[in-house]
Amino acid sequence: MNDEYLIEVEGLKQYFPLRDGLFGQQTGQVRAVDDVSFGIRPGTIFGLVGESGSGKTTVGRTLLGLYSATAGSITYRGQRLAGLTARQRQALRPTMQLVFQDPYSSLNPRMRVGDAIGEALLHHKLCTKAELYDKVIAVMKICGLSAQHYPRFPHEFSGGQRQRIGIARALILNPDFIVADEPISALDVSIQAQIINLFSDLRDEHGVTFLFISHDLGVVEHLCDDIAVMYLGQLVETASRDTLFSQPLHPYTQALLSAVPTLDPSAEPVAAIQGEIPDPSNPPSGCRFSSRCPRAETQCYQDAPRLREVSPGHRVACHLISPHQGLQQ
Repeated sequence: MNDEYLIEVEGLKQYFPLRDGLFGQQTGQVRAVDDVSFGIRPGTIFGLVGESGSGKTTVGRTLLGLYSATAGSITYRGQRLAGLTARQRQALRPTMQLVFQDPYSSLNPRMRVGDAIGEALLHHKLCTKAELYDKVIAVMKICGLSAQHYPRFPHEFSGGQRQRIGIARALILNPDFIVADEPISALDVSIQAQIINLFSDLRDEHGVTFLFISHDLGVVEHLCDDIAVMYLGQLVETASRDTLFSQPLHPYTQALLSAVPTLDPSAEPVAAIQGEIPDPSNPPSGCRFSSRCPRAETQCYQDAPRLREVSPGHRVACHLISPHQGLQQ
């Protein structure tokens, strides 16, 4: 275990069976996450980016134990999560929370929002009913809500307010780690800025560590400390925010960044990615990006590149990358 990390993931695999026929016989498997390794430093926001279908959400849910990993290890504060008993996992659960993408469907429409925020405290027996109201109000204020919102129901709130309720529901358990799964994609741009600022405040003032899952590179650049780029179940590049945006090396990362709108007339365009992400139940041989990469060579179709360090803290999975040299021309 590396003491530098709050969470360390090694060789994580998450396969889902494909079944068919009258008796549901297994006919194949979806390799949603296939040999993924990374570490998240405490008190930071770790961004996980990529196209829809790349496996980002599956990684987040597996970290929280919502899926049982097919292979690999997840270590949290020195504990291997796979080896925990049911009682140990229950005791650990308040420290690791999830903020959902859809702030409305994740709330019970028949429950007052104050009760929805506080119910987990009672479930885990972290406070008495007499203490509940004050604790809920304190967390609501941190998240930009007021006491008058306590007795209201979810339909009385805007999308941004509902997302704040979801964040308050996760935060009230005083977690060390929160998985935020596309938490702003359903919100208006003006509301997105408020939620981004709230996450920044939670990191800076309360020391909360985040896994921030998103496809919006503009938001990721503003919010995250470290970033991993994921494609078809595998990581293709990991680096600090400044390094990734100033020196992207993998062709997939470069293509994603080129798609971000810019007002700089001198910016050189990168060839757009052609086609769609392949079927994860039948990924391409060799490099998984080879079927869409404009620079693919013979080796790319035959051998799978491993994620290796090309400079301190910067790892890339590409045959065309030479250490300390970058992408070969």
